[in-house]
Amino acid sequence: MTGKGRELADMMERRKVDILCVQETRWKGSKARIIGAGFKLFYYGVDSKRNGVGVVLKEEFVRNVLEVKRVSDRVMSLKLEIEGVMLNVVSGYAPQVGCELEEKERFWSELDEVMESIPTGERVVIGADFNGHVGEGNTGDEEVMGKFGVKERNLEGQMVVDFAKRMDMAVVNTYFQKREEHRVTYKSGVRRTQVGYILCRRGNLKEISDCKVVVGESVARQHRMVVCRMTLLVCKTKRSKIEIERKTKWWKLKKEECCEEFRQKLRQALGGQVVLPGDWETTAEVIRETGRKVLGVSSGKRKEDKETWWWNEEVQDSIQRKRLAKKKWDMDRTEENRQEYKELQRRVKWEVSKAKQKAYDELYTRLDTSEGEKDLYRLARQRDRDG
Repeated sequence: MTGKGRELADMMERRKVDILCVQETRWKGSKARIIGAGFKLFYYGVDSKRNGVGVVLKEEFVRNVLEVKRVSDRVMSLKLEIEGVMLNVVSGYAPQVGCELEEKERFWSELDEVMESIPTGERVVIGADFNGHVGEGNTGDEEVMGKFGVKERNLEGQMVVDFAKRMDMAVVNTYFQKREEHRVTYKSGVRRTQVGYILCRRGNLKEISDCKVVVGESVARQHRMVVCRMTLLVCKTKRSKIEIERKTKWWKLKKEECCEEFRQKLRQALGGQVVLPGDWETTAEVIRETGRKVLGVSSGKRKEDKETWWWNEEVQDSIQRKRLAKKKWDMDRTEENRQEYKELQRRVKWEVSKAKQKAYDELYTRLDTSEGEKDLYRLARQRDRDG
C-alpha cells in the first residue's frame, strides 16, 4: 500500500466502488487515514514486510461506522449502520498454501469468532484473499456456491466451502456466469487462478445483482479486484438535508488592497451612521454584508485531502500512463509491453517520491512564516485525528 493510497482512491472513484476490502497492506499499526478523493482506510498490521488487512470506505459511509474490530493482521471487521440496516464488512487474508497448518487453523478460528459475534439479523459481506480454489461446478455444494469457479478445487478451497456451509454463507463470485477473464483474480505469467472471493449470507444473496473481476487496473500487479453490486433492502426514512456553511473570506483583509477597498465600501454603506446603544446588530449586519460583497464567500465544500496535499498533475499523469500500459500488457503479453509497464511502475514510484520531497521542501521553507506554522499545525492535527 505504501505510496499507492491515492492511486487506490482514484480507482475506487472511477469504478464507483464505495467499500473495498484490501489485503497484504504491509502497514504496521492500527489506525485510519484519509487516502484521497474522499476515501478513508481503516487498517491493521503488525509487520511492515508481510500480511496486513484493511477496509476502505467512501467518505459518506465513514460517519456510519459504529465499531471497528482489529482481530489480527489477517482478519478485521467494520460494523456500519446504513439507513437502519446493520452491515458488517469483514476483510480476510488467509495463509498461503505452503504455510503451516497451525497458522491456517488460527486464521479460520479467528474468522469463525468474528462471524459468531455478529447477530443473525445483521448483514455480512466478506471480502477476502482466501488463497484457495473452490473450483468449477457445485455438485453437492449447491446451497453455498454456484457453478462458475475456475479450474479444480484444492484443500484450501475446500476450507472456504466448509466455512460457507458452517456459517450459512454464499460464495458470491461463483453465481454469476462470466468469461474466464472476469473470474480470474490472480494472474502471473501463465498462472491464472481464483483466490479472491466475496461472501454474503445466503438469505441476502438476492440483494446482489452482479459480481465480476475488474481487469486493466495497475494498483496491484498480479491480484485483481472483485466487485459486486449490492442493493440493501432498507426501511425508508426521511433523510436530513445537509446544510452547506458558506463563510466570508475575512482572511483577505491581510492584503492591503482588499483592506483599503473594504474600508471605502464600509464608509459608503454606513454613510455617517451613528451607532445607538442597543442597535449594534444593525451596524454589524452592514459590516457583514460589506464583507460578503467585497471579500466573497467560500463554496462550503470540503477541503482538499490533507493526506495527499503533495499530489500533483505529474503524478496523476504517470499513474494514468501506467494504468494504460497494464491494460495493454494484459491484452498482448509481449516482452516489449512488459518492459514498458515495468518502466512506468518505476516512473510512478519516482514521481511520487519527488512530489512528496518537493512539497516537504516548500513546507520547510515556509516554516519561518506564520502561514508555514499554520500548515504544519493543520497537517499534524489531521494526522492525529485520523489515528
